[in-house]
Amino acid sequence: MKAVETPSQFLSRTFGLTSAQLERVLGIATGSRDRGAFADIYFQVGTTEGLVFDQGILKNPSRSEVSGAGIRVVIGDKTGYSYTDHVNVRNLTTAARNAATIALHSQVVDPIQVGPQRQQHNLYPLEGILIGLPLPEKVDLLTRIDRECRKYDPRIKNVTVSLAVQDETVVIVTSLGDLILDRRPLIRLSVSCLAEEGSRRETGSSSGGGRLDFAFFLEDDRWKKHALKAAQEAIGLLSAVPAPAGEMTVVLGNGWPGVLIHEAVGHGLEGDFNRKGTSAFSKMIGEKVASDLCTIVDDGTVPGRRGSLNIDDEGVPTGNTVLIEKGVLKGYLQDRTNGSLMRHGSTGNGRRESYRHVPMPRMTNTYLAGGQSTPEEIIRSVKRGLYAVTFGGGQVDITNGDYTFSATSAILIEDGKLTTPVKGATLIGNGPKSLHHVSMVGNDMALDEGTGTCGKRGQSVPVGVGMPTIRIDNVTVGGTSR
Repeated sequence: MKAVETPSQFLSRTFGLTSAQLERVLGIATGSRDRGAFADIYFQVGTTEGLVFDQGILKNPSRSEVSGAGIRVVIGDKTGYSYTDHVNVRNLTTAARNAATIALHSQVVDPIQVGPQRQQHNLYPLEGILIGLPLPEKVDLLTRIDRECRKYDPRIKNVTVSLAVQDETVVIVTSLGDLILDRRPLIRLSVSCLAEEGSRRETGSSSGGGRLDFAFFLEDDRWKKHALKAAQEAIGLLSAVPAPAGEMTVVLGNGWPGVLIHEAVGHGLEGDFNRKGTSAFSKMIGEKVASDLCTIVDDGTVPGRRGSLNIDDEGVPTGNTVLIEKGVLKGYLQDRTNGSLMRHGSTGNGRRESYRHVPMPRMTNTYLAGGQSTPEEIIRSVKRGLYAVTFGGGQVDITNGDYTFSATSAILIEDGKLTTPVKGATLIGNGPKSLHHVSMVGNDMALDEGTGTCGKRGQSVPVGVGMPTIRIDNVTVGGTSR
């Protein structure tokens, strides 16, 4: 069995750095120890490969490399950050000085708190080769997906399949004595089908993946599920009618519709917004913020999931954080800085896009926990409403929780039965108010297939979302009145 490489060995092999050199760099970064300075170095090395199969032709094969390091110095609520694309002792030293100079413009405060100690996880052990797989193997999979989609219905006129494979290693060194390595695989398969009938054209899609290897898509023909889902959605939309407008009961399907919880609620529970008092949930811990049926969790420890991490991007092991329990707000998502300033400690949610970015509180896998009702019971309970199963884009105002989401695939509910597919439905509401209007929660909780990417302050990170089937009353639906 091949010996596991230590963080020190990795840094020595990749950048020629020694432990003594790292200590000197951190010493420069924390030169003002009397002011409670904290410093860390975030090293990142990785490769991403991508393939696109469109109109039956392999297009745009790509390969990109990333290598660099960022140094952060935190004094109180001030952060200094500097990075280098060319890692060596001289450039790290310069970056440390620059970061320290920026951070010195701060009041003297207590130092960063260590927070609760957790065991580091092993959530995505990688056994197979991730980068460098033979091209014919990957092209064969994309070709099979293309054929599966086209044979579903002759009205499928085009299929686009993309495959992205990423293999990165990060090493985090901190002034608290941490020296941690995490190898992070990430794969994603996306399928899009274009259907045509007369002058009408509709598109269906499906994506999936996680912190896994290529074999994941081949096991149990998982790729086939994505092909069929994309084809079915495209064909289904050909007969969809314009969505009705007005206030009505909305039933959300399980899995991906949890993106509404992520956007309309999750962002408002991130520590930085609450420390600054700009969130609709600020200063509400211990208060009733949702229906008794609502328990919302952020869990970065689910094995193999897209949003999971062994450690966050500050070197803190991720955790399972209950944010709302039976309608009562229990806490916020914290990184080291905001957790310390709020006297709560980190929850393992400090995340960054790359070594060029400062970490901040971010979600991992955020979901609404399951309840007691069956999906069939929930549908039967609705006299007239909308069943939304797939969502596209959305936006939320953190300060008040107002949100707008587009449902790319939805079905009318009439007299407790699913009837007519509709398109163009937009859900408009307020996150905190919608939580109070959750009247039924299903027993079919599921996470999404592994496709989510979250944006915040110009940074994008992979995330997971989830929920069971739920019923929300009094939701405003934008569409076409009838």
